[in-house]
Amino acid sequence: MSDDSFIREVNEELRQDQARALWDRYGTYAIVVAVIVVLATGSWVAWEYWTERQANASGDAFSQALTLADEGKTDEALAELARLQEEGYGSYPVLARMRSATVLSARGDGEAAVAAFDEVAADSSVAEPIRDMARLRAGLILVDQGSYADVSARVEGLAADTNPLRHSAREALGLAAWKDGRPADALVFFEQIVDDQEAPRNTRERATLMSELIRGSGVSS
Repeated sequence: MSDDSFIREVNEELRQDQARALWDRYGTYAIVVAVIVVLATGSWVAWEYWTERQANASGDAFSQALTLADEGKTDEALAELARLQEEGYGSYPVLARMRSATVLSARGDGEAAVAAFDEVAADSSVAEPIRDMARLRAGLILVDQGSYADVSARVEGLAADTNPLRHSAREALGLAAWKDGRPADALVFFEQIVDDQEAPRNTRERATLMSELIRGSGVSS
């Protein structure tokens, strides 16, 4: 046997001895880690499967509720939306609350609709943009069914220059003020819309018509 062969065999024996020593010392831990990795992977896959099924089921139920509402089956739609509020997954319970209020408004039950929107707006667990939308929706209903004070209490904070809902909020305030016999105040809100280059075209057109109407009655800002 050559010296090189002998050295290789010795090195191989040393590596095997080292491997056995490492396994004797850490083998149990390696097995535990492997089991944990397998269990964690399996749990994650199972969780993803469960959440996907829950989301799909809630989405299907929400679509069914919308179809019922479109078909004029209000009671059935509200019942399905109520079930989603209790059993829905993800964002669907909040969407169901908002849609329920919309259905109530569509069937002429403004008081119940405002109460439902107010409830969402007051819920700190709901995302702020949705709470703001609920405030606006309640305010828009109250333009016809409430007072300027009712509308202002809900949407005045949304009329700030940096709020993305300011155009609709100002329109609601302008209409409520005009209805309440305060044309000068109404004109201020409508002119804010007209002067805002970021206001949607349709909203600006309506604000322009209202401004001209108010000025035509002899009121100036």
